[in-house]
Amino acid sequence: MALTLYVDTARWRAHQKHMLEQFPGIVPVCKGNGYGFGHERLAEEATRFGSDVLAVGTTYEAARIKDWFGGDLLVLTPFRRGEEPVPLPDRVIRSVSSIDGVHGLVGARVVIEVMSSMKRHGVSEQDLPLLHAAIEDVRLEGFAIHLPLDRTDGSDAVEEVIAWMDRLRAARLPLHTMFVSHLKAGELARLQQQFPQTRFRARIGTQLWLGDHHATEYRGAILDVTRVMKGDRFGYRQQKVASDGWLVVVAGGTSHGVGLEAPKALHGMMPRAKGVARAGLATVNRNLSPFVWGDKQRWFAEPPHMQVSLLFVPSDAPEPKVGEELVAHLRHTTTQFDRIVDR
Repeated sequence: MALTLYVDTARWRAHQKHMLEQFPGIVPVCKGNGYGFGHERLAEEATRFGSDVLAVGTTYEAARIKDWFGGDLLVLTPFRRGEEPVPLPDRVIRSVSSIDGVHGLVGARVVIEVMSSMKRHGVSEQDLPLLHAAIEDVRLEGFAIHLPLDRTDGSDAVEEVIAWMDRLRAARLPLHTMFVSHLKAGELARLQQQFPQTRFRARIGTQLWLGDHHATEYRGAILDVTRVMKGDRFGYRQQKVASDGWLVVVAGGTSHGVGLEAPKALHGMMPRAKGVARAGLATVNRNLSPFVWGDKQRWFAEPPHMQVSLLFVPSDAPEPKVGEELVAHLRHTTTQFDRIVDR
């Protein structure tokens, strides 16, 4: 009995093919938990569709993935002096976001990140005159710009990239390759048309692996079902059941990522009102689970355990049976499955 990730493999790969056609030279990203699929599976997929480079989050991820992917590995986290050295092959490319970082990687293959409106990390316009001497000691694979997802100020992503291309060109720095993130296919085409001598390579993870929401589905198997009556006590804290129904033990707990949620950026009154309502219910131990039974998301009977969750299903719903599965609406990037099934 397990928490299972089911993959409609043909549909999933059809979406990958569509993305490859939209973004020539795409750099697939495999970081974190491998977008819910795991590093090994995504490395195999990138190999299958012929990618020459795979982007990973950290040097530790690169060390793990190097045995599963034979092409170049681009580490997205910028190099910092004093970081723990990790043995890596020469086919690993390091991202750098400072002049000092470039000086610290003599002889290495590097991609230099420029500071975008994200304001996260990157070399500044003022740094550019110092890059000429610095890049003589490294093997420059190109520049990179990481763009924001939303542009509430109405600015244009393409114009931001163009502005940086103009700065780099004015500083007489090589522009053979530019790695970009969070651009639409049409925006990428506009850039390629304006700068035909530069190869633009889109680094894409979420949209590539998770862009077709109907290609994957998590399901948790029912391990036990207990009939309960209103007022019965149950669970670790011996709470009382509010009405007649069933206590359902389902595969999937905190070790899988069930019950864990990243903070969300809320826009508008309705999402904020729903957030307040959820917080209010949580204060009286009412927490909606990600598991669906009888076409409704069901409530946790108590907080999820390490490997299972205890749900309450009211008596007006279909009776759950051991061995059946509940669809689970889980975030791929925070979920660890027990098994993956292609179908």
